[in-house]
Amino acid sequence: MGVTFNADEVFEMAEQIERNGVKFYRVAADKLPSVKQVLLDLASMEEEHEKTFADMRAQLSSREQEPMVFDPNDEAQMYLQVAADGNVFDTKTEPTEKLKGIDTPEDILKMAINMEKDSIAFYAGLKEWVPPRAGRDKIEGIIREEFGHIATLSEKLSALK
Repeated sequence: MGVTFNADEVFEMAEQIERNGVKFYRVAADKLPSVKQVLLDLASMEEEHEKTFADMRAQLSSREQEPMVFDPNDEAQMYLQVAADGNVFDTKTEPTEKLKGIDTPEDILKMAINMEKDSIAFYAGLKEWVPPRAGRDKIEGIIREEFGHIATLSEKLSALK
């Protein structure tokens, strides 16, 4: 049997990824004063995204929150944390390393857009591991939100040109 998730677990990962984004952008803002405000603005956006995902998660049915496997030792929780920490915003990579050579607001917004695209690919892949009865359709909501984030970032990028 393959790996399966429920919608609740995917929303949990989505919230963690957004928290990782906040941390990433705040640490980067402290280290890159020339683009500090852009990075702080991105951190604020990620905080709002986390709240959005938490609200969406709260609306899940009990069936969409049911664990897909028996897990008396909460090992699934550890797996979810590792999956969230290793995707989109890699928590093991120093933000300034990832931002090397990216020193203009335009470059940072382009990087942020690419990270949102990575998150869409991540959630699209995860969606296939969520059975329909476990809320597969709810994962579309996360993907739509991420597309909205790209639109917002693209507007900000266009305004800079």
